[in-house]
Amino acid sequence: MLKGNAVVGQGGGPTAVINASLCGVIEACREYQQVTHCLGMRFGIEGFLEEQLLDLGAESPETVARLKTTPSSALGSCRYKLQDSDFPRLLQILRRHEIRFFFYIGGNDTMDTIHRLEAYCRQQGFEMVGVGIPKTVDNDLFGTDHTPGFGSAARYVAISVKQAGLLARDMRRVDQFVIFQTVGRSAGWLAAASALAKTADEDAPHIILLPERPFDRERFLADVKRVHERYGWCSVVCGEGITYPDGTPVSAAQVSDRFSNIEFGAMGGTSAAMMLHRMIGNEFGWRGEFQVCESLQMCAADRVSDTDRKEAYACGRRAVELVVQGMSGKMVSIQRTSNSPYQWTLETAALSEVAVRAKPMPDPFIHLDGNFVTQAFLDYARPLVGPLPDYVRLGAKPLDSCYSAKSPRIA
Repeated sequence: MLKGNAVVGQGGGPTAVINASLCGVIEACREYQQVTHCLGMRFGIEGFLEEQLLDLGAESPETVARLKTTPSSALGSCRYKLQDSDFPRLLQILRRHEIRFFFYIGGNDTMDTIHRLEAYCRQQGFEMVGVGIPKTVDNDLFGTDHTPGFGSAARYVAISVKQAGLLARDMRRVDQFVIFQTVGRSAGWLAAASALAKTADEDAPHIILLPERPFDRERFLADVKRVHERYGWCSVVCGEGITYPDGTPVSAAQVSDRFSNIEFGAMGGTSAAMMLHRMIGNEFGWRGEFQVCESLQMCAADRVSDTDRKEAYACGRRAVELVVQGMSGKMVSIQRTSNSPYQWTLETAALSEVAVRAKPMPDPFIHLDGNFVTQAFLDYARPLVGPLPDYVRLGAKPLDSCYSAKSPRIA
């Protein structure tokens, strides 16, 4: 049975509940004698290469507990792709600090990092067990029903689209359309979540553009015209990664990160929402708005889903249980056992299957027209997001045409 120090890090973009997973790791480490100390990587694997480590065991129980309700990445994060030349340095640091348990909280690229490091240590005869803890607002991580972070980001999107839709509906004499863009490079899970805001046909959103379906400019403009003729305004939600049939991004993005992932609209590029706004304005001459929230949907602590927070914390604790049992090369996985009532269990997925492998929305979740979602998706997403606010509608009917100034004054 291994005994030694543990280290935990956070990779990639934050979520509103990623620190709940961190809390779960720290608290669980304190319960096992095999874990001598729990250390934290400052700024992920990049900071670990610089030997930037924190003694998380020195934090008070009160501070650790409050991580559950703290957004962003408390340890600091990075987007660093490991080079082959980095591994001897990593092994040197692991040996120096007697680290035998390795946790990394993140998405696809983070799982690739821990998978490669765990395999290298095994090849070098260094006993270290490594487990990945899932996290991503994009919900595109393979091997799990959904990822911690998605439910809260989806809640942010649904509420934002609902509120922006009310504004657009009531300001239709000024702005005839509104476009809301979500993050998600190649998967439309977050854009799809906007449909949870809809309780009536007129409600936003009217059109949802998903990266899983090629963008057709003429069809899009025809859909916008149809909606506008019916309601007098139009709400569009798009994933940042929508592309034309040939794979060209609708946005004017040209920048890639260290993992060769396109950063849509970065470095002064034009976002997909801006391009759609331009298309509608040029075609119809209407005035409208576009909203690009970027990282706000990743860290809105005021809109956290209770289910999301509980699952994120449980994933952190479960990772510690796995490593003290000697299990390595795995990612904690959430498996849904029931939709109504919503029930779930924690399982594992092999890192070799998860690393750098995306999970797009399945076809049964996408409407046949390609511009909205199905009831199956709503049934899938609703338990993860939780109840949404409901707003009053004025129910009064227009005055009769026979009403005149001579009629009794209405108080």
